[in-house]
Amino acid sequence: MKKGSFILILVLVPFLNNCNTKKEQTKDPEPPSKEASYFGQELPDSIPKLFAPGLVSLEGRYEHGISFSPDLEEMYFAANEKDQDPDIYFSRLEGETWTPIQKANFTQGEKSGEMHPFVSLSNDKIYFTAHNADLTDTKIWYANRVGNSWDTPKKIDSPINEDEVFYSNAGKNGDLFYFNVSRRKMYYAPNKNGKFPEVREMEIEFGVHGFIAPSGAYMVVNARNKEDDQRKDSDIYVYFKKKDSTWTKAINLGNEVNTTYPETCPSVTPDGNYLFFGRYNEEGGLSNFYWVSTTVINKVKPVNL
Repeated sequence: MKKGSFILILVLVPFLNNCNTKKEQTKDPEPPSKEASYFGQELPDSIPKLFAPGLVSLEGRYEHGISFSPDLEEMYFAANEKDQDPDIYFSRLEGETWTPIQKANFTQGEKSGEMHPFVSLSNDKIYFTAHNADLTDTKIWYANRVGNSWDTPKKIDSPINEDEVFYSNAGKNGDLFYFNVSRRKMYYAPNKNGKFPEVREMEIEFGVHGFIAPSGAYMVVNARNKEDDQRKDSDIYVYFKKKDSTWTKAINLGNEVNTTYPETCPSVTPDGNYLFFGRYNEEGGLSNFYWVSTTVINKVKPVNL
């Protein structure tokens, strides 16, 4: 989102310091080649890499919130220049070539800002956040896949949208996780035959921009660094789900991922192999996408889980 928009959201969330597509197929398609997957970028190991510099991660703008379709043939992300509302952009893989990046413009101007896209793991829906120019009516929307495109987006008809909310995503069971800006807490809505008639507060210590792993085995969040009282930047943390379905305490992903720059908006790819996040290390406090192998998450997993 634009810096102005981001700062306004920070007013609501003081501790958040720094935050169409291919046709349906009847059988699982062949996955993209290693060379073509992930926008043709060299795959990272345990050291985070800048993602698609000069193509997706551009100097002079904010990038935040990225999602790939389960077949890894579509990419959606949000970005904006300073003092501009955020837009969702997309590209799709045709053969071995990614199409030029373009705006999705889901709400066709009904809303000033669109951000935080997430393609469902069933590949039949896309969720996103939209808001007015003054950041009011910040709600979660969705669109259904129809052939080679999406149908007309609409707000989710659910108690979810009774508050100001953003950053929605779901695991394989379809439960929808999101951050409630009004209440400053993570929530989720159990999937009831494709609808979300109730919401529940997540029983975790802290965290913004929570993202559930595809398997549901863990959740990554960002939050102000808790290990050093002198620091005010945001780090990426992980919660692991225990056998009794409660969550572990938050675990900092450590210096391999976190720096003294703010890291925010974590997400995990549909194959579970890579962690994406924004890092505000560009001149002027702008953010770019970084990605890293999820081995950095496995490394900190408690041995008793």
